[in-house]
Amino acid sequence: MTIKSWPSAERPVEKLIAQGPCALSDAELIAVLLGTGVSGASAVDLARKILERFGGLTALFAADRSELVTVAGIGAKRYALFQCVRELAMRHRLEKLDRPNCMTNPDAVKRFLTSALKGRHREVFMCLYLDSQHRVILVEELFEGTIDGASVYPREVVIQALKNQAAAIIFAHNHPSGIAEPSQADQRITQRLIAALKVVDIVVLDHMVVGDTDVVSFAERGLL
Repeated sequence: MTIKSWPSAERPVEKLIAQGPCALSDAELIAVLLGTGVSGASAVDLARKILERFGGLTALFAADRSELVTVAGIGAKRYALFQCVRELAMRHRLEKLDRPNCMTNPDAVKRFLTSALKGRHREVFMCLYLDSQHRVILVEELFEGTIDGASVYPREVVIQALKNQAAAIIFAHNHPSGIAEPSQADQRITQRLIAALKVVDIVVLDHMVVGDTDVVSFAERGLL
């Protein structure tokens, strides 16, 4: 049975308009994005299949193209759609973060980084470039590695920080294992980055490691 044949009050688009997005399930919201289903399955059926395949929204929006296209009905255009939703959500969160004194609030930064990095299958090294007032200039995913780690090059970090006219910087990366505890390698590369950036008068405010349930701050641990 196609969605068009459903009672009007049960169709996701009509339901959203009448009751607001909070009234829709995760599958119904994804169905609105998809627009149509595939042969033998409505958009809601397809959305449920996608959620079942990835186990939830976090893993879905962290999935790369090769993973998403294994689901029948998800091609390049729908992969691009999911990426747009993810990017818009991150930019929305960044707007909230880019407020006076917000970057001095570790909890606000942790919430942003959790939403940006949690559930990623590969290790991603992120830089938050800040001006002299600690306002966000740019957030950049600078390096991406395998599940075992990312190769981080201090020279490239310095070049990008100078290019963006940063006065300060916050580093962050995720641990795909889900355990946020910093490794010895994390601590060594952080010290190398601090030393390299000190030469050009750029201050490292923090390095945060994102896991499944928590975020560890180097600054709070006294590791900087």
